[in-house]
Amino acid sequence: MDTLQCAVVLAKLERFEREIADRQAAAARYTRLLEPLGGRIGLPVVRSDRTSVWAQYTVRVPRRAAVQAALAEAGVPSAVHYPVPMHRQPAYAALGRYSEMPLADESAEKVLSLPMDAYIEEPQQAYIADRLRHAVTNAGVSQ
Repeated sequence: MDTLQCAVVLAKLERFEREIADRQAAAARYTRLLEPLGGRIGLPVVRSDRTSVWAQYTVRVPRRAAVQAALAEAGVPSAVHYPVPMHRQPAYAALGRYSEMPLADESAEKVLSLPMDAYIEEPQQAYIADRLRHAVTNAGVSQ
């Protein structure tokens, strides 16, 4: 790490705990805003004995391509993190016993990450949640 990189990291460390708290608040807002979608999408869950720093806020949506296209049309960026599950990675090809993992395969087909950072504000999240509701409805996703 050079001197400039070190200076940036040191400056970020001063805000580190606050940024984690802000991300946790943003994740809680997303969950509250998206709960009305109920069984139509899968929301992330953090066990009560765990915490998350929310690098991403990833939901599971059927008909992901249609939902993602509708979000893009509405100006809402999204991403598919890890579209190929671990057991389908070339490094695991020799381990045939891992070839059938239907839940991992299904998740890889449905995951969609929404915009997430420590600085996202409630009006932005409300817009994203509204556009996601419309996209899910228009894609014909039912409960």
